[in-house]
Amino acid sequence: MTSDRVVDILRNAYTDELETVMNYQTNAIVLDGVRAEEIKGSLLEDIQEELDHSRQIGNRLKQLDARPPGSAEFTARQDSLQPPEDSTNVSSVIQGVLEAEDDAIATYRELVDAATEANDPVTEDLAVTILTDEEAHRTEFRGFEKEYQND
Repeated sequence: MTSDRVVDILRNAYTDELETVMNYQTNAIVLDGVRAEEIKGSLLEDIQEELDHSRQIGNRLKQLDARPPGSAEFTARQDSLQPPEDSTNVSSVIQGVLEAEDDAIATYRELVDAATEANDPVTEDLAVTILTDEEAHRTEFRGFEKEYQND
């Protein structure tokens, strides 16, 4: 049996992934301007990946005789990823994505550690796989950040 800590981290990761989907979708709709198009496209592509992460996490919770949280248990935490007042402020969205990715990376590293301690190699493998995706996404947005700093 896996630990309560592993289940708690999985439940938090599940809601974080779904909050990310909501914020990516909103920012992809709200952003305006020629320079925003590449960012919007990347956000739209990543929505499916984040949904897949939440599905995988939800399935793992089910396998552990736990359940993913519903909307009544949801608390929004991604303040920096809220859509900007100025719809052309692409830089603020990039910064929000980077902060969200840093948080996700920290969560999945914590999950790897917790799963290792709980002798739960299946959850550990899932965490490593998702961690790889999150690090790749952060790398992409660091590239966008560099482009905007050079202007």
